[in-house]
Amino acid sequence: MNEEALYAIALSMMPRISAVQRCELLADSGSAKAACEHPSVKQRVEPLLERAEKEMEWAERHNIQCIPISDERYPRRMRLCPDAPVALFLLGRANLNPEHVLAVVGTRQITEYGRRLCEEFISELAQKSPGTLIVSGLAYGVDVHAHRASLQHGLPTVGVLAHGLDQIYPSVHRKTAAEMIEKGGGLLTEFPSGTHVERAYFLQRNRIVAGMADATIIIQGAYRSGSMVTADITDSYGRELFACPGRVGDEMSEGCNRLIQTQKAHMMLSVDDLLREMSWPNELLRMQTMQDGVQQTLFPDMTPEERKIVDALRDADGCTVNEIAQKTGLPIGSLSGLLFSMEMKGVLRQGAGGRYTL
Repeated sequence: MNEEALYAIALSMMPRISAVQRCELLADSGSAKAACEHPSVKQRVEPLLERAEKEMEWAERHNIQCIPISDERYPRRMRLCPDAPVALFLLGRANLNPEHVLAVVGTRQITEYGRRLCEEFISELAQKSPGTLIVSGLAYGVDVHAHRASLQHGLPTVGVLAHGLDQIYPSVHRKTAAEMIEKGGGLLTEFPSGTHVERAYFLQRNRIVAGMADATIIIQGAYRSGSMVTADITDSYGRELFACPGRVGDEMSEGCNRLIQTQKAHMMLSVDDLLREMSWPNELLRMQTMQDGVQQTLFPDMTPEERKIVDALRDADGCTVNEIAQKTGLPIGSLSGLLFSMEMKGVLRQGAGGRYTL
């Protein structure tokens, strides 16, 4: 049994002490075990060690990882926060420390506009920043739509829960949760098994969602909502905040519009806005540039007119002379000679129906 994890879990169970105080105690002591042996803590923690040991045994039976804050598996971005949980529980194989992590949150009362934004954003992100970990709270509305869009487009996704891993809340999201685990994501919580769902725990959960991410995006959110609390937490951590604008007067976009108006959040109209502000590379653009470079290497002696023809044929399933003329703007009278020359060079070939392909 991992001794450091055992003491970290016991420390996390200690009542009447804040997350900030736990982190300070841990920092002063150097380890969870040393913190638990501190004279001011020892008597309060000793009765909790047996409970912590049983929690670790339960977790092992259910393939749950117990991750103390000192562990390399612990989200390194979260570790920088002054109120980081001293221990986390992870169900699944998710890598909590990939190159890019993004929190996607918003209202539980998502509209059709919000659904479309969520789907289009994550679809585009999967193309331009593949491998980005999407973090949310598995709640109704934006949260679950973010998880499902991530699954659909091949991005890993982690749901941060406000209760123990012996339950899924809301239960109707159980199938989505199972798919997240199956596809390399997971479920994460600071709460031990048997923890009942309480409103205050959702606010605690929000700090993990924001803390383990490089940036937070709010898809939709009312002016007074949990999303705005997450926005405040994100700001307090010094992380970047993005918001999608909505129509003036729409209640579910009022919070986002206010965040943009007060310059607390960057306005996000597309994934390119995120990549630019975060200085993340655009992998789709990089691949296209590489392909263009390969094409130029393969055909270094082509004239500008011949390159226009290659560009016209690159994404086409064969083109006639007339279609090539329309795409390139080259006169048909000069195309015959160009096409013949390129065919002789092996750049293109003429197929059935007089259609040219690369």
